[in-house]
Amino acid sequence: MKKKKKDLNIAGQNIIISPGEMVKTLRELKGWSQNELAKKTGISQTNISAIENGKIQIGRDRAIIFARAFNVHPGSIMFSNYDMAA
Repeated sequence: MKKKKKDLNIAGQNIIISPGEMVKTLRELKGWSQNELAKKTGISQTNISAIENGKIQIGRDRAIIFARAFNVHPGSIMFSNYDMAA
């Protein structure tokens, strides 16, 4: 069955992702375990798990540490839902 253009969704539209979910996504894209990320960042595996599961807030300082480990801008972790049109 061939899909028509109007039947397709635009990528990234209406996706809401928390900073913790972004950390988990970036970690998984790198193929790292929580323990590997802990070694790279100095943030305990327990805190990484809590951040990824939304039990604790990531905070500015941790966002910077994670961003350095993932080689991304901290804003891409903290403000992944930012919409310039809003």
